[in-house]
Amino acid sequence: MKVLVTTSSFSQQDPAPKAALTGAGFEIYENPFKRKLTETEVLELLATHKPVGLFAGVEPLTAKVLEASSSHLKVISRCGIGLDTVDLDAAKRLGIKVFNTPDAPSQAVAELTIGLMLAVLRRIAEADAAVRRGDWKATMGRLLGARTVGVVGLGRIGARVAGLCAAFGSPVLAHEPRPDALLPAGTKKVSLEELLKNSDIVTLHVPMTPENNHLINAGRLASMKPGSVLINASRGGLVDEAALLEALKQGRLAGAALDTFENEPYKGPLRDLPQVVLTPHMGSAAEECRSRMEREAAENLITGLRALGVI
Repeated sequence: MKVLVTTSSFSQQDPAPKAALTGAGFEIYENPFKRKLTETEVLELLATHKPVGLFAGVEPLTAKVLEASSSHLKVISRCGIGLDTVDLDAAKRLGIKVFNTPDAPSQAVAELTIGLMLAVLRRIAEADAAVRRGDWKATMGRLLGARTVGVVGLGRIGARVAGLCAAFGSPVLAHEPRPDALLPAGTKKVSLEELLKNSDIVTLHVPMTPENNHLINAGRLASMKPGSVLINASRGGLVDEAALLEALKQGRLAGAALDTFENEPYKGPLRDLPQVVLTPHMGSAAEECRSRMEREAAENLITGLRALGVI
């Protein structure tokens, strides 16, 4: 039996996930490109190897991909939280079971989010570049604890970010449409409009859905507090990057930090702005987090196939 692994760094930090799959009797085929796959590439790999299980990254698992693979593909085990790249309706219709690892990446992404906030506020990248040029002059920044933070989305990651910001002494506003969402201590729930108007830092922690595409657009950027900062370590499509570029150039926003982009690898003009911190979609790229994610994803794949009687 065959398993296709499409993540780009499978079992590099921890041999246990690969050992679990081989120990269960699987022949493993890995992503030969060592990057995010396109729809065409994942289609071709699935057609070539005909795996019963897919250990998935963030490649587009569209209805087209799933329909072409449904004769052999039985389980998709996503290594990570988001399922926005998987056509869940098509998977359900075709009888393909889908799993994810919702808890494992939460701490890592939350900590990176705080790191991005600090990097922008204290202008760490700018100061580092100046020292490397031979310019020894302290770069004036701002304190996180003196800023009001607006957290959009109070899922596992958003709630952690809210708690960490409160620990810095920051007042925290939150927007979360789910009425049953738990509100972290010291966090005030508000409308999105109120959050954008009153927050010094806005950080996004919502899934990518059709409704959330360009959630932060030109109009909402204009409604943000003058001199505020935008952080996105969630999904690239949440932000209209062209509108963000204009808001930064015009000085309406003081800075931004992005870990995710509409098109990756990102090669756009935000790279030219010193007040912008950019990282290469590395929210879950912490050794402890990656190990847990991969172990859980491998176990989900084995458990799912066993439940279907495949193994």
